Amino acid sequence: MGKSVTIDKATEQDAEQILKLQYLCFQAEAEMRGDYSIEPLTQSLAALRDEIQNGCVLVARLGDEVVGSVRGTVDADGTACIGRLIVHPRLRRHGLGGRLLATIEERLAEERAAARYRLLASRGPAHLRLYRRLGYVPVATEEVSRKLSTVTLEKEAPRSLAASA
Repeated sequence: MGKSVTIDKATEQDAEQILKLQYLCFQAEAEMRGDYSIEPLTQSLAALRDEIQNGCVLVARLGDEVVGSVRGTVDADGTACIGRLIVHPRLRRHGLGGRLLATIEERLAEERAAARYRLLASRGPAHLRLYRRLGYVPVATEEVSRKLSTVTLEKEAPRSLAASA
């Protein structure tokens, strides 16, 4: 490819590319659920722009192309909810998802005083392996259908990051 992938805060100009990538990445989950009305496939551009403006949204760029993204919020008790971790299919299995996740964890701890992280996995064993390798442990499982279960995973923020916020 010749260019390095960079990770940075999303801008309003990234919204359309993020939304297109999100739509591409969530097709498999919609198929497994038998439901194409899931929120990642129906989110409006305006709602995404609001998330970018008011939340913590990161993008991975290869040149000018958005090839990955992740989002997070922190609630009043310091729990960061991380979601919509997406990587373009042609760049999967190269460590980009792990880089995005580590970067948003760091940002949420430093900028928003996150004390712990929570995420929901519902797309197969590869995702669970990534999350477990990064220190997440399952805390709850919900059966969505015979073909699909969702797993809630959590981990504590490193003391040095949470304490410095």
